[in-house]
Amino acid sequence: MTIDPARRINQTIATEIGARADQVNAAVTLLDDGATVPFVARYRKEVTGGLDDTQLRTLNDRLTYLRDMEKRRVTIHDTIKDQGKLTDALAKSIAGAVTKAELEDIYLPYKPKRRTKAMIARENGLGPLADLILTDRTTDPEVAAKRFVGEAVTDEKAALTGARDIIIEGLAENAQLVGRLREFMHKNAFLSARVIKGKEEKGAKFSDYFAHTERWETAPSHRALAMLRASKEGFVSVDIAPDEEGVERAIAMVAAVLEIRGNGPADTWLQGVAKWAWRVKLGMSLMMDLMTDLRRRAHDEAINVFARNLKDLLLAAPAGARATLGLDPGIRTGCKIAVVDATGKLIDSATVYPFQPKNDIRGASATIADLIRKHGVDLIAIGNGTASRESEKLIADILRDIPTPKPTKVIVSEAGASVYSASELAAREFPDLDVSIRGAVSIARRLQDPLAELVKIEPKSIGVGQYQHDVDQTRLGNSLEAVVEDAVNAVGVDLNMASAPLLSHVSGLTPAIAELIVEHRDANGAFVSRKELLKVPRLGPRAFEQCAGFLRISDALDPLDASAVHPEAYDVARKIIKSCGRDLRSLMADPSPLKSVSAQDFVDDTFGLPTVRDILSELEKPGRDPRPDFVTATFADGVDDIKDLTAGMLLEGTVTNVAAFGAFVDIGVHQDGLVHVSQLADKFVKDPHEVVKAGDVVKVRVVDVDIPRKRIGLTMRKDGGGNRNDKPAPKQQRRSSGPTQARPKQTSQTGGLGAALLDAMKNK
Repeated sequence: MTIDPARRINQTIATEIGARADQVNAAVTLLDDGATVPFVARYRKEVTGGLDDTQLRTLNDRLTYLRDMEKRRVTIHDTIKDQGKLTDALAKSIAGAVTKAELEDIYLPYKPKRRTKAMIARENGLGPLADLILTDRTTDPEVAAKRFVGEAVTDEKAALTGARDIIIEGLAENAQLVGRLREFMHKNAFLSARVIKGKEEKGAKFSDYFAHTERWETAPSHRALAMLRASKEGFVSVDIAPDEEGVERAIAMVAAVLEIRGNGPADTWLQGVAKWAWRVKLGMSLMMDLMTDLRRRAHDEAINVFARNLKDLLLAAPAGARATLGLDPGIRTGCKIAVVDATGKLIDSATVYPFQPKNDIRGASATIADLIRKHGVDLIAIGNGTASRESEKLIADILRDIPTPKPTKVIVSEAGASVYSASELAAREFPDLDVSIRGAVSIARRLQDPLAELVKIEPKSIGVGQYQHDVDQTRLGNSLEAVVEDAVNAVGVDLNMASAPLLSHVSGLTPAIAELIVEHRDANGAFVSRKELLKVPRLGPRAFEQCAGFLRISDALDPLDASAVHPEAYDVARKIIKSCGRDLRSLMADPSPLKSVSAQDFVDDTFGLPTVRDILSELEKPGRDPRPDFVTATFADGVDDIKDLTAGMLLEGTVTNVAAFGAFVDIGVHQDGLVHVSQLADKFVKDPHEVVKAGDVVKVRVVDVDIPRKRIGLTMRKDGGGNRNDKPAPKQQRRSSGPTQARPKQTSQTGGLGAALLDAMKNK
């Protein structure tokens, strides 16, 4: 019975995401019709049975892969059929293959190929010799080979070599054998790295992999990527193979296919063929397959790590709509200063030179103090780059002389600020402003609202990835764009305040339509209702349906326009409000009447229980921001450099990056420390994200400091990670640091393939 491809795909995805096939089918239909993942996840819960955005993202990704696989399945089936070689058993095998690798194994014997050694041997009439040896084990191969010597075959050795080539090709094209060997390798292969002689000194940063071996199946992505990078840079060679016992078992599997049973001349010769087949063909081919799988697996994990970190940063707590001074530290070129108002609009700027060579501390202090008083600055965002701690000390000295309430100073990541400063977007926004001042504006704004500012920067430039430059850049870009889209729509967007880059990530809106929305707003004034969006050119009913629920209008004529309630459900919301005997504004002040409302009473043929519950939740607090409250870390005075650290010191810091092997923490010394996964908690931690996320403020203890290698070991364990020194940090004046997004200054570690194998990989 022929299996419907769509049904097969839906069932496969349902199993993978823990859902029913009908849920997957409904979601696929919506996505194929142009709905976005955020829209389906939020406003079509009844249709999909409540699939969340994570399930839908996985569904969307797998749908593309499995549809491509189905196309390949059809192509292989039809190609073999056109060759006149399709049997019922073969058709069944093609239909039952569950991976692309299985499909390609089945197709290999029928795949058009260049002339091989086996083809040449057959052309030279050596096919009967191979058949004779395989079918009659009493045959002496060397004696039989004499009969095949001729013009094209110079001697017995050449005849036997040709027969061997024919048999080995048959083994390599045996899908069942290759499948069993692949499964065997998955469970028994070891990933090993060895230093290339003479490269020890130059490759010292990869010394952890100079003599390293671990199981292929369980090798974590960060170590795999480290070894692959070391290999690429020519410091180590990398191999994937079973141990000696495993090799013997693999050869035995090959010998079993050749049905070697005795010790006669034919069986003895075929045993040698089995060993040769493993060494020069099957083992090498499977090693390259496993290397490809390892790279894919490592890329997947690295991309997932980057995506999770990016999500945490985008959803970091905003400081809010408060006048902010952004300071981009610099030494020789000076510190660039920008003041933005509560809406993020640039209202003043300056450049001061408090450090070498000018040392104009008095002038710099006077300028900054004047800007603070003049504009009522409430927050000071200090970039975390060069001269960051020196700049922070300067600000601390200035604030001593300013009456309370004093502005709050926060260290903010500069990651990506220079990218934004030099971008076409920044040039359009500030055409007459110096590039360096644009960076200070970005630093100030990302403290006010990280999401609104960071969406202006290519996600890859934010720098919270694990070996991000080593992975598939297209897949990385697609994954990160999906994260940005989900984050923007989870928070919602103020229609009258949002920039075009922020609007472009709203469900259903393209960059072009986002620009048109801003142009319409500039020409006609602020939107007073969501319905006005339909007046924007090229924004039709379909786009309106997708975007309207994610756009907020704070002072709208209809208060529901400030909420996450979709316009299509306004009637239901109004019925609920009416049942409370109040209007929405009074319910916003006192939502207690909503607690007595039964969601089931408002379910109808269009809107089910999940949607009604969402409406009730939204009416309790319209337009609520899902992001956490704003908090800052406190850096210790006197701990400004890695040289100031000692083992046992207790510090506070901000998590900047979370990798598979642990978390990097900014403790204010221009070098992030690493809390290894084993040091994150007093219990076993498999995934660091279970404990921390980027932006978290944490307490850490210094375990060790390696100044030459610029490495800081930290622990969050209560037992001190084995270090019992409980020396506290200096209890002098302390300084604040907000949720930074610094690129960890980690030392890369990676590993290698031999040159011949690298060439083979490239050719493949």
